[in-house]
Amino acid sequence: MSFGWKLYGDGKTPPLGEAVAPDERLSWPRTAGIGAQHVVAMFGATFVFPIIMGLDPNLAIMMSGVATIIFLLIVKNRVPSYLGTSAAFVGGVAAIRANGGDSSDVVGALLVAGVVLALVGVLIHFAGLGLINKVLPPAVTGAVVMLIGFNLAPVAAGVYWPQDQWVALATMTFVIVASLALRGFLARISILLGLIFGYLLSVLLDATAGQITSVDGTGAVSTRDRINFDSVADADWFGLPDFTAPSFSLNFSLLVIPAVIALVAENAGHVKAVAEMTKRDLDPYMGRAVAADGIATVVATSVGGSPTTTYAENIGVMAATRVYSTAAYYVAALVAILLGLIPKFGALINIVPGGVLGGITVVLYGMIGLLGAKIWKENRVDFANPINLVPLAAGIIIGIGNVTLVFSDEFVLNGIALGSIVAVAAWHIARALAPADMKAALLREGAHPAAGSTFGHDAGDDVSPDPSSVDEVGRPGVLGGKTPGTDTRNR
Repeated sequence: MSFGWKLYGDGKTPPLGEAVAPDERLSWPRTAGIGAQHVVAMFGATFVFPIIMGLDPNLAIMMSGVATIIFLLIVKNRVPSYLGTSAAFVGGVAAIRANGGDSSDVVGALLVAGVVLALVGVLIHFAGLGLINKVLPPAVTGAVVMLIGFNLAPVAAGVYWPQDQWVALATMTFVIVASLALRGFLARISILLGLIFGYLLSVLLDATAGQITSVDGTGAVSTRDRINFDSVADADWFGLPDFTAPSFSLNFSLLVIPAVIALVAENAGHVKAVAEMTKRDLDPYMGRAVAADGIATVVATSVGGSPTTTYAENIGVMAATRVYSTAAYYVAALVAILLGLIPKFGALINIVPGGVLGGITVVLYGMIGLLGAKIWKENRVDFANPINLVPLAAGIIIGIGNVTLVFSDEFVLNGIALGSIVAVAAWHIARALAPADMKAALLREGAHPAAGSTFGHDAGDDVSPDPSSVDEVGRPGVLGGKTPGTDTRNR
């Protein structure tokens, strides 16, 4: 591992058809500029998801910088990536809070999931991806991703949207239009632009239409301003964010561990995409990348931060700039850490109106769920085969419907955890019991997303920003365009 990046050419933007490699850099002013672009690209989702999970967004942004540095060190600066907040855990966290858990319980459960993810990464490093494909075939992975996303529908519809239905509708419309009508970098940050739009719309309506009477975040009906800047005025300019010590519970841990299935495919897909873009064999670093994300999640959640994952928005920045230098990611990480040390900035984020989040979450949660179907489609999963149809149908309905299985007063399985267990275990049981012709039909399906075909990106594709596709967590503007140089892309 080396921090001695070679200067690319004269340090200026690479000419058409050429790129800046991970171990190279532009001049430091230009590297700083690229690093700032990476901060903007990751910013929207990185602070939206902590707000939705009830965690401190300022701390999440700061720890995303720390997590990125940890990731780069573990992969020996070979895989340029930014680690922002993962959306895969949102459903599990919502379930924890619905069952009476507080923020300590949340970060404790997420820390355990990080440990599991790190161990899976170590397993991949020594055993290879073939083992993952056997345990989690595309049919199962798609089902788990789908039930994680659709399980969140009641949160968007029942918690955020009713707080201000018209602002929610306007924000949702803006995000949809922006993700399709805009091009390039702007398309990749359509979620962030939607948040800014909804934020400003709320300020305008408070000034022109007056207060709103509706349910608030607690579910009580109240008359209030849509947005209140008192906490921003009271916050300090400089200081540490609020830390939260984790507490541990087996029940709560089981609610978030299923998201590890999505993160394995997500990280492996990221490595495959970066390998294609940089024209380098990064398979030897696949296990390191997965383990690094797990370790970064452990470190972030140990102080109350959010779980992490590699961000496709930042792949989009690399595709657009053709600068794959890891130096730019260190710059982005340091900027994020500095932002986390500005409490006033965090307070400004914390007062995003519920109606705005309503418009954002109906898009994001739906995208997460539909990515499960995308995995099925890309891997030619055959639902005429009862091995896929019957057990996965049961797991999905259990997850979406939040079905509960009570073992005792202390141990309960429901929703995402129970649905994932049923999807994984019942699929393998069904496969073991099925006749030979049904088992043979499975061989015609594709490989695990980690083995080549990923969320919106196939190993043979040209990589370019694609606002018409979605990434592993549903942020608009990911990868998958097959035509070089075109603008085509949530994450």
